[in-house]
Amino acid sequence: MRIIIESPQPNDEDVVIVRCSAPDPRLISMLLAFQTANTELTGYLDDKIVRLNYQDVYYFEANENRVFAYCHSKVYEVKYKLYELEELYAPLDFVRCSKSLIVNMEKIESLAPLFSGKLEAHLKNGEKIVISRQYVPSLKAKLGIQEVNG
Repeated sequence: MRIIIESPQPNDEDVVIVRCSAPDPRLISMLLAFQTANTELTGYLDDKIVRLNYQDVYYFEANENRVFAYCHSKVYEVKYKLYELEELYAPLDFVRCSKSLIVNMEKIESLAPLFSGKLEAHLKNGEKIVISRQYVPSLKAKLGIQEVNG
């Protein structure tokens, strides 16, 4: 593999071009993570403005036209719509689990089945969240969980 770095023409934006015989999922994931890592996430707590690292976020929740980032022990308001966060952080293992919630899969400790095809996710900070039935298949696919037929 060769790496070539060129300076763009004045007024041109920076561009990364990857030329490969077959797309490697690890390479694509790395590039998407790099692209997303440059995105700023600002949280608001009381009268403070705080820079948030996406790795510290357990989940995002929409409530009464506001969106909150739940970290280990604090909750910050963020100025994004839930669908924007879903698009922004999908390459970094965030997945929609209900109409109002996006969870960081790295923060899931275990999953337990609930009634009506729902799942309960036990997070590493002790919180529990419910995965709606319609989002269970995509979560399982992203986690690599295979269905076991009796």
